[in-house]
Amino acid sequence: MAEEHVAITRRNADTGESAMIANIEALRESYRYCQNLTRQEAKNFYYGFALLPSSQRHAICAAYAFSRRCDDIVDDKGTVEEKELALSAYRNELAHCLAGQPEGHVFMALADAIQRYHIPEGYFHQIIDGVHMDLTTSRYQTFEDLRYYCYQVASVVGLVTIEICGYRDGEAARQRAIDMGIAMQLTNILRDVKEDAARDRIYLPLDEMSMFHYSEDELLRGEQTEAFYRLMVYQTERAREYFSRGLEILPLLPRRSRACVRRWPNIYAALLDRIEASNYDIFRERMSLSLREKVTLASRALVRSVLP
Repeated sequence: MAEEHVAITRRNADTGESAMIANIEALRESYRYCQNLTRQEAKNFYYGFALLPSSQRHAICAAYAFSRRCDDIVDDKGTVEEKELALSAYRNELAHCLAGQPEGHVFMALADAIQRYHIPEGYFHQIIDGVHMDLTTSRYQTFEDLRYYCYQVASVVGLVTIEICGYRDGEAARQRAIDMGIAMQLTNILRDVKEDAARDRIYLPLDEMSMFHYSEDELLRGEQTEAFYRLMVYQTERAREYFSRGLEILPLLPRRSRACVRRWPNIYAALLDRIEASNYDIFRERMSLSLREKVTLASRALVRSVLP
């Protein structure tokens, strides 16, 4: 009888061990999926975190994969109603994930990352709320309205990132991460004025357009008037102010994380320089940086990160 009990116990132990191994392998496969997705869809983003420990890099890839799917739902073809339903279904999947029942590679990896790095769960709902605004809002009356949108779609991603990378002086670090996200999103908005106008979206604050006597119709027609130039200068100066405040986060990060985090403001600030140097000729061509320029900026970020 004792021998039978030992045998049963051994079988149960073997079964439990096998299940544990299977779960670990499933988690590894989920992280590999997110890593491959990030490498394929956002090479610059992926290689920017190459210096981080693998566990942090994998967690950031899981967060990126989640955010990427949110963007894809909104950008895919289909009616607003179809996108609303898809986004609602994705939010339900997130709820299952947060309740300890993740489904699919992205949510399995995300659930582990959230638990491992104690990432506030509300951040991920805010990311969904942010992309949802693109389905319901095509104009922003004031900068405060636009700032809230920038926070939802960009700053929250930065907040998730610093939870994974680590930081000190929590309140200050979080505020600087918010500022950096706003700066980067404002740069995106300036770069994409033409593309957004083609989709009948205007992200420039309407009250500021009115202040400079530049109309919605002029923007939708792509008219580069003196009023347009002055409006762009005003927007650029604001973005630079947010970059300046956002960079104050660097001393609050672990040294190994600084090069990774610094890479993006370097690239986006350089993009802002290019937009400005073109005399805001954003209706003629979409401003971008070459691979060589991005590599150079990344190298500078690495060097500066190890300096006091």
